Amino acid sequence: MPDTPDALDSALPAADARVLAQLPDCELVDLLLPDMNGLLRGKRISRDALEKVYADGVCLPMSLIATDITGNTVEETGLGYDIGDEDRICRPVPGTLRAVPWSPRPMAQLLLTMEDSKGGSFEANPREVLKRVLDRYTARGLKPVVAVELEFYLFDAHLDADGRPRTPVNPVTGRRSNSTQVYYMEDLNDYRGFTDAVSAACVAQGIPADTAVAEYAPGQFEINLKHRDDALLACDEAIMLKRAIKAVAQQQGVQASFMAKPFAGQAGNGLHIHVSVLDAKGDNIFASTPEAPADTLKHAIGGLQRSAADSLLLFAPHANSYRRFVLNAFVPLNDAWGYNNRTVAMRIPHSNEANTRIEHRISGADANVYLVTAAVLAGMLHGLENGFDPGPPVVGNAYEQTEIRTPYWRQAINDFMGSAFIRQQFGQSFQHIYGQQKLKEMQTFETQVTTLEYEWYLRAV
Repeated sequence: MPDTPDALDSALPAADARVLAQLPDCELVDLLLPDMNGLLRGKRISRDALEKVYADGVCLPMSLIATDITGNTVEETGLGYDIGDEDRICRPVPGTLRAVPWSPRPMAQLLLTMEDSKGGSFEANPREVLKRVLDRYTARGLKPVVAVELEFYLFDAHLDADGRPRTPVNPVTGRRSNSTQVYYMEDLNDYRGFTDAVSAACVAQGIPADTAVAEYAPGQFEINLKHRDDALLACDEAIMLKRAIKAVAQQQGVQASFMAKPFAGQAGNGLHIHVSVLDAKGDNIFASTPEAPADTLKHAIGGLQRSAADSLLLFAPHANSYRRFVLNAFVPLNDAWGYNNRTVAMRIPHSNEANTRIEHRISGADANVYLVTAAVLAGMLHGLENGFDPGPPVVGNAYEQTEIRTPYWRQAINDFMGSAFIRQQFGQSFQHIYGQQKLKEMQTFETQVTTLEYEWYLRAV
């Protein structure tokens, strides 16, 4: 087949062909495979190699799925030397071809999904983990509706003398940002060059971002995505949004970070998942009022409560994740629920009856959005199937009315690796691979001697 745009377009799925037809000057395509940490790995190919990728897939090492946060293969997963670091076929996710508007050269990007050795879906692939949970909803005639909220910081592109991040210089005032004016419109105005560029990138990539706010710390922002009745698509768009935010920030001379707790004394970055569930008729099964909450709503919350500890490693995957769990910081230290209440783990936002939904508030923005959504949906389904009772909703300050729980990374790893819920919901292979990845990261982290230890102990003892 000739390497002409028309001939190439005809080999693609219709949606992707339409995108490529609008990019006649496209020279390169980034092939993106989200790993278990949510980092994007893959290859960059020329446009004329794209047809072969759609026809035959592209080979990538199986170990890429479970590389640690530093990019090293975790041998304990069994995906490295034990199997000769085998390649697996990765195939395009239809409908995910997008322009890369921030690139100086005309480029596109395309999400990939990894297969197993028999040509089926690799069950430890995060996107496949979510897909299997959604299949169980489909079997029950149910369809989750999902919206993703992401918080992040903008930092100065240069670290301070101690190697720590600094808040950015306000582009209007010329002074370093130090405001904690939550939802302050002047902060949005001052950083309008950044938010406008992110908005333009979202339009170019078809990412349905609809709200931007200045959050509760200097240089912190939140961008919300519109709800989708396709949870896979909602997560694909969240992955693309994170990439766009980071790229636009770099282009403007600052750094964007979704690190859970960059500053000990400032707000952390959360990943909040909003979920309702439609039945076969398209009706929301949670539809109800605070005075008479639907049984299905309560059962779903009960399932989230009972699966929270087992799933915590998916919500808080890194060492820094656990610094976010501090008192009076609008981060759940409980498994409580309530209406229009930001001190609980499972919040029912203010809405009309038909749009009743659960906002799951435990996760940090550093987590893998596919795995967080899979854990949230699996927990809800667990509750719907077993009719769990969540107890009464909390009214007022949940920190004062519930047992305060401060989670730890090691305990979360142990709970995850020993969990029957995780094994039943996500499969033994995923449980082993993800658990070993996180255990190795923790062990590596704990071998490091920190600067503070030298400051405290080197001379004193």
